[in-house]
Amino acid sequence: MGMRGATHIVWDWNGTLFHDNKAIIGATNAAFAELGIPSITLERYRELYCVPVPKFYERLIGRLPTDDEWEVMDAVFHRYYAEHRVGCGLTDGVPTLLAEWVSGGRSQSILSMYGHEELVPLVRGFGIEPHFLRVDGRTGPSGGSKAEHMVRHLRALTGVDPARTVVIGDAADDAIAARHVGAKAVLYTGGSHSRASLEGVGVPVVDSLAEAVTLAEWLAA
Repeated sequence: MGMRGATHIVWDWNGTLFHDNKAIIGATNAAFAELGIPSITLERYRELYCVPVPKFYERLIGRLPTDDEWEVMDAVFHRYYAEHRVGCGLTDGVPTLLAEWVSGGRSQSILSMYGHEELVPLVRGFGIEPHFLRVDGRTGPSGGSKAEHMVRHLRALTGVDPARTVVIGDAADDAIAARHVGAKAVLYTGGSHSRASLEGVGVPVVDSLAEAVTLAEWLAA
């Protein structure tokens, strides 16, 4: 149950709490290779990345993938990512930030577009699951938007007021999902988007999660 009247943070996982850029770009290039698409750098990825993911591929190859191409690329991406995520860890300072947030009488949760069955044991493996009211990953097909998932996530959080909620993530879709439910958002530059691409979204942009947490408290006051 949420702390009624207290600020609640909804954290994104990939590229925010979980520093997995290396696995993400490797998986993206492995998916591209299946269709003979040239590989890209992390910098190029962060300039162009967007959701839904097929639109990102359209930006890169000039057209939307066919349904068959999407299925192949999606399967290769997730297979590669699952193999290489083991070499990734939490973003610097995350365990302390999470513990301090809860000790201050506030609440937090995770909403990710990473598959739920993969997400939960991953979070648990880092020993941080007790800091969250809920940990929700994507259920259903990949490639969609976060907004409807956010609606269901907040409905399941008893006592959490959307107006006192701040979404912290690394992608424009996090801000769009926050706006969809009447929450605030702070975007972090260490993940899938460059600062330049985030600054056009219309919400605060920060370079560290410590800054994001400080700002979240102020935004929801």
